[in-house]
Amino acid sequence: MTTQNNILVYSTPVCPYCTLAKNLLERKGLKFKEIDVSDPQDRLALIEKAGGRKTVPQIFINDIHVGGYDDLASLEKSGGLDALLQK
Repeated sequence: MTTQNNILVYSTPVCPYCTLAKNLLERKGLKFKEIDVSDPQDRLALIEKAGGRKTVPQIFINDIHVGGYDDLASLEKSGGLDALLQK
């Protein structure tokens, strides 16, 4: 991929789905910024940004809210992730 993507992964250190999401992105050779929301203030910022969703991971690609790990995996399976990365 020649396009530089802005990928944010909101996570916590003990979240297995966060690890799965980060592994999927790494397998695709994608760089991402991880934001640990263990701190209550950071968690509140995530909830606001994610439209009320409180669970982690929450993934944003180029300011588009992808959702959690299941959403990311479904997007990858359907080919939609590569299309989103081209935007």
